[in-house]
Amino acid sequence: MPEQMIVTGGLVIDPARKLEAVRDVLIEDGRISAVAAGLHRKPSLKGVPSIDAKGKWVIPGLVDMHVHLREPGREGDETIATGTKAAARGGVTTVLAMANTEPVCDTPSQLSFLRAKARTDAAITVLFAGAVTLGQKGEKLTEFAKLRAAGAAALSDDGRPLMNAGLLRRALEYAKDLGLLVIDHCEDLSLSNGACVHEGPAALRKGLKGTPWAAETVQVVRDIALAELTGARLHIAHVSAAASVDAIRAAKKRGIRITSEAAPHHFALNDKDLPGYDADWKMNPPLRGADDRLALLAGLADGTIDAIATDHAPHGCAAKSLGMDLAPFGVIGLETSLAVALTDLFHKKVLTRRKLVERLSSGPAGLLGLKAKGTLAPGSDADVVVVDPDAIWTPEAPFLSKSRNTPFAGRRLKGRAVTTLSGGRVVHAL
Repeated sequence: MPEQMIVTGGLVIDPARKLEAVRDVLIEDGRISAVAAGLHRKPSLKGVPSIDAKGKWVIPGLVDMHVHLREPGREGDETIATGTKAAARGGVTTVLAMANTEPVCDTPSQLSFLRAKARTDAAITVLFAGAVTLGQKGEKLTEFAKLRAAGAAALSDDGRPLMNAGLLRRALEYAKDLGLLVIDHCEDLSLSNGACVHEGPAALRKGLKGTPWAAETVQVVRDIALAELTGARLHIAHVSAAASVDAIRAAKKRGIRITSEAAPHHFALNDKDLPGYDADWKMNPPLRGADDRLALLAGLADGTIDAIATDHAPHGCAAKSLGMDLAPFGVIGLETSLAVALTDLFHKKVLTRRKLVERLSSGPAGLLGLKAKGTLAPGSDADVVVVDPDAIWTPEAPFLSKSRNTPFAGRRLKGRAVTTLSGGRVVHAL
């Protein structure tokens, strides 16, 4: 007998199938077996374990294509085990882990080690990006074909921009031949110059060194040109500036193969929200101005921005206690991304519920070529999230992540994952 479970009576939202209706979802042996009304009444399914989703949403598991799991090298901040448990709590069932571990994931052996580790430790599906350049030094390309053969799901030097345009051109050409997506951290270091916050009146009032929006947009525009030159796919990570959104929108209209993502902290907050000098609010790129945030909302609404990704970047309390100038960049986000998106995008009528699920699940799954993810179609992986869109809650420590560097601690949110299934297994339940 197959191992079965049934999720009953929820509002199934599956953008990939244009489905938005009350249905039962039958799971068999880790895959979606059927989605239909009244399945639970079938005599053959009597006694099958069930999850009552009446009054709630049932959506495909979230796919977060921008996560830092810190293992190996910084297990005190996060591990594959703790990061994926945090993800499950937030309704995320697939993550793409960036390559800036210690050592950097830039060889097939390193990638194979991580994939084996994930098979034993991870609560959900973990994909890994291989580095674009050896050691992420921006000097010499890694061996893309060997990384792909070892299972690399994408290529990225995220955390460090590729300053050498000629090298990025070659990377795009090779990646195109292999069908690999290059994920681009756009930052001109000569403009950002190590500044900790957005350049503007809020930075001036606090006496903090600011980085201009142009530090991002200069490279976005350059890299769009390289994508056009090579015909390769290029994905812009953590877009934060209005001018970047405009450039991506125009590039898409010209048929250039550009996609992009936005992080919850960037579309929910702006630099005026910075409460003081708390480094839990320090991230790269920084919180931008109010107009930049509005541009992100418009980009999410019209599809210029294809995906919501957390840029989950755990850092321990000791590192973050160094203050705004010296603390490392980054905030965690896996446990709050769905809730922030529900609060700031759905409940404020920026996105319909179907578009919201598309940006969180089917959109990023499509960008990564994951045919069995991001949908509840029969035959796909049974990655399912039951969501209470109206649940009021406040994120507070302790978090399942090893770190707690989040600007959303103590913020009232509306909506959250109630139950998360990964491959048909319950990996989170309130």
